[in-house]
Amino acid sequence: MSFCHARDFLFCSMCGTLLSFDSLHFASCPLCGFKRAAGDIEGRETRYTITAEDIRRELKIEPFVILESAPVDDEAVQRAVVNEECPQCRHPQLEYYTKQLRSADEGQTVFYECPQCRHKFSINT
Repeated sequence: MSFCHARDFLFCSMCGTLLSFDSLHFASCPLCGFKRAAGDIEGRETRYTITAEDIRRELKIEPFVILESAPVDDEAVQRAVVNEECPQCRHPQLEYYTKQLRSADEGQTVFYECPQCRHKFSINT
């Protein structure tokens, strides 16, 4: 098989739609009706390179990257404190941080944690 550097042999020359193999003699475009002879396609191959980053992006998985500037587990991360009562142990202050989990035109999510009993909860704002 010969490798085809011009990978457009599987696509319609008129509109760019992927060709459909309706018979043994030709491939046709389901959108505009363009036809390409099967002999023009026969013996060609297309190669694709897929990286781990491509898979993570497609599956919407966060990349596992540890930056040198990221805090190490041994270091205590200092969070902001708000004067609100813990619903579980009634401690007068809660630590909190925010994240944008929903779309940009919606509010952020506030995550609270009690420094005394470690009760965690979140509120969408």
